[in-house]
Amino acid sequence: MTKNQAWIKALRLRTLPLSLSGIILGSFIAKFNGHWSLEIFTLAMLTTILFQILSNFANDLGDSLKGTDNSDRVGPLRSVQSGVISAHEMKIAILITALLSAISAVSLIFIGTQNLPISILWLYVGLAIASIIAAITYTIGKKAYGYNGFGDIMVFLFFGYVSVLGVYPLFAKTIAWNLLLPATCIGLLSTAVLNLNNMRDRLNDKNSGKKTFVVLIGGNAAKIYHAFLIISGLICHYIFIAQLKHPIANIGLIPGLVLIIHLRKVMQTRDPKEFDPELKKVALATFGIAVLTAIGLMIG
Repeated sequence: MTKNQAWIKALRLRTLPLSLSGIILGSFIAKFNGHWSLEIFTLAMLTTILFQILSNFANDLGDSLKGTDNSDRVGPLRSVQSGVISAHEMKIAILITALLSAISAVSLIFIGTQNLPISILWLYVGLAIASIIAAITYTIGKKAYGYNGFGDIMVFLFFGYVSVLGVYPLFAKTIAWNLLLPATCIGLLSTAVLNLNNMRDRLNDKNSGKKTFVVLIGGNAAKIYHAFLIISGLICHYIFIAQLKHPIANIGLIPGLVLIIHLRKVMQTRDPKEFDPELKKVALATFGIAVLTAIGLMIG
């Protein structure tokens, strides 16, 4: 693996569509309701991508330093683990990405909170700081929350509520509480992706002292939990679309068929390695729900 290949691998490009799902959905619901700004949408997308890359870099470094990324790990070889990228180089990349994330977030907040109370501006500043801290401390530090069973909650909150509920007011200058349904959908499905990752790595995580939620509840219970995440997420989105009374938006439910088939596969899986390709299916299905719903809202 060359240095360039290692950096591309460290970006974990397959995680980016999932991270954008909430932003896309929240933004186009705003447009459906008559509120839009291409500048805000572009900055929101850029900020989210940078936050996700920051999280990916930090995860690569943290798991390597803690010894979780080792020869027993089922998933793909990580960049710092491989030795092609040094821990020092990754630390520099984390600092640079954190700075770029902050610049992008400040630009988004400055433009998006125009004509809003100053208290709202500071609320978004707090969310931006929390996002950067959460991205880094998932696996880095003595109290890394990813090692203490809190990863699922944080993914649910940031990928779901912070993304969907957070981006909407930047367009509309107000909040719409029915957004709790699509925000919950994206949050639950994003958590399902993490759950799959943790089911794949359960044995190695347990041996390495990484107490993910899957490690805490066990493999069989994790499958039941996974079914809850998928089914509950789809139900939330179905109720939201039904309330809109915009029939074409129903195309956003089509990827749910992929998720139902996926659930059957998960329930039958015994070899942890077989969970890995399922991650992409859930991530892309979640992205598909967001994009197709957005398209449906724009038609008619």
